[in-house]
This record gives sequence, structure tokens and C-alpha cells, in this order.
Amino acid sequence: MRLISANVNGVRAAHRRGGVAWIAEQQPDVVALQEVRATDAQLRAVLDDVGMGDWSVAHTEAADAGRAGVAILAPVPLTDVRVGLPGFEQAGRWVQARVGDVTVASTYVHTGEAGGPREEEKLAFLDRIGERMSELVAEKAVLTGDLNICHTALDLRNVKGNVGKSGYLPQEQAHLDRWAAAGWRDVVRADAGAVDGPYTWWSWRGKAFDNDTGWRIDYQWASPVMAAAVTGVQVGRAPSYAERWSDHAAVVVDYGTG
Repeated sequence: MRLISANVNGVRAAHRRGGVAWIAEQQPDVVALQEVRATDAQLRAVLDDVGMGDWSVAHTEAADAGRAGVAILAPVPLTDVRVGLPGFEQAGRWVQARVGDVTVASTYVHTGEAGGPREEEKLAFLDRIGERMSELVAEKAVLTGDLNICHTALDLRNVKGNVGKSGYLPQEQAHLDRWAAAGWRDVVRADAGAVDGPYTWWSWRGKAFDNDTGWRIDYQWASPVMAAAVTGVQVGRAPSYAERWSDHAAVVVDYGTG
């Protein structure tokens, strides 16, 4: 099973830049999208354009369709679709579905703002994610998405400049620590080892992309049984700034199951 997860930073914009066609060319079995920023009809129109018009879609829009939005796509029927988390039902930040016997979740965690209400909201959402993951840990399950958290110093090029800022706060990182302690595996880190990166987000501004001054905030966390089935991992970093179709890179993982 090839699972591609990607923050598309607006699926229509990514499509205009060739990103959705790129995803289709990778021949995925499942696709998890974040920051879709579109209506159901607009997402369907994009999929039609790249030959994925007959795929099953589980999509939840934010109350403001111009923000957030997450989706799961597959060429087979999706079952047991669940939208939202308790207290965040209309946020457009969580959708999960079963693809065969594997549960896939797509999430877009809040950006946050240290010391403010946005950070409190982010931490509350992470609490709800942890509760759902505890329900799924014994199953074939993968949590994908933009978590807006760098787990360790290896995940952030400019550590010194971001100490005390949302995205690199100990209270955020503690959630990921708990997931790991419960048996979930960050499959990109497990594959890459103790190296800087591979980063998945770079600012559009300046030379951040060219200098690889990035953040690794896009993840696939696999339950123990799925982690044991990983056969390949790659981060789809664009070859050049001009070829970027999002400010994020896709995460592509092959699982020897399903």
C-alpha cells in the first residue's frame, strides 16, 4: 500500500502548479491531503482533471472553506468514515477512514501562538488526537498530516531562533513523546535516522528553500503493526524552487500490507 500525505496549501493552487498530477503519477493506493481549502465540488473537479474522478473521497471543509480542510482519497470504497474530533467537529482538521483493513487519518493541527488562546486551542486539539490514537494503536492504522510541530532539534534547521515559539515548544513535543511511548512510530525519522531533516516545509520567502532552512512538520505515524510493514519512505522535495507546488513536501510511504 502506497500512502501519500501532503499539505497542498490549497488544492486548486497545487493543481495549477502540477502538484495533484504529480501525486497521481506516484500511483498511490491512498492519498491524505491537508489544507485542501476547497468545497467538495471544487476538490472533485481537480480530481477529474488528473484522472482520479472515480476515486472515493472523504473530505471535511472548515467553516471557512478558504482555510484548513482535510481529505482522504482512494480508488476503492472508504468505510467507517469519521469526521472531526470531540469539540472540533466543524474545524476541518480531522478525517479518518478505513481503506480495506487499514485506518488512515488525515489531520491539520493548528499553527498556534505561544502564550495565547491559539496555543491553548492547539494543545486541546492534540489532546483529542491522543485520545483517538489510543483507540487505534492495536489496529492497522496510520496518522498522517501537518502537525505544525518539530519533535526534536533534528527537525528544525534554525533551532536557536525558534526556542519558545509555537512549533518548537516542549508542551507540544510532549504529545509526540507520548505517542512514541505508546508504540506509534514516526516512520520518516525511523527511516532517516539521527540526521538533520529531511525537512518538509520551507517559507516561500527569501532563500529558505534553496538553503534548506526548513522544518519537518509533516508526518506519518504508524501503529506498531503498520510500522513493521514499512518497505519504503521518501520525502517529495521539489527539485527546485520553480518546481514547488506547495510550501510543503509530500511524504510517501510504502507499506507491505493490503
